[in-house]
Amino acid sequence: MGTFKQATLVFLIKKSDLGIQEICLAMKKRGFGIHRWNGVGGKVEPGETLEEGAKREAFEEILVNIPTIEKVAELKFHFANNPDWDMLVHAYIAESWEGEPTETEEMRPQWYSVDSIPYDNMWPDDTFWLPKVIKGHKLKATFTLGENDKVLEQQINIVDTL
Repeated sequence: MGTFKQATLVFLIKKSDLGIQEICLAMKKRGFGIHRWNGVGGKVEPGETLEEGAKREAFEEILVNIPTIEKVAELKFHFANNPDWDMLVHAYIAESWEGEPTETEEMRPQWYSVDSIPYDNMWPDDTFWLPKVIKGHKLKATFTLGENDKVLEQQINIVDTL
């Protein structure tokens, strides 16, 4: 395994006393991950912190300003057939933001109840880790993806802090 590129992922969430009730996913309209629902995010630019990169991407992709984000996961992805794609994704949730999530050339946002998340149209690894984040866990995970992004190996550890 070579160097892991750093990337970010942000999910806007709506909570009640019972925990996370809704999550904002965005349909990727072009580039890496096209035609998949996901959080917003992407590469971190030189000189940016992870949080700055995550907030900038959220603004670029769905036009929201996020004052605070909470880190919920560190996800290592190894692409067995394409190691150049290997990445370490820092995943965050945001409970408040300025502006309404708005479609851009890159992403089309949509709110989902946590009971109706379209896992069939997401990255295959999401079914393994996202439900744990929705339940309130923080985690570190490693996934190896093969042909057609099939999950070949996975290891998920619930952690107290990130």
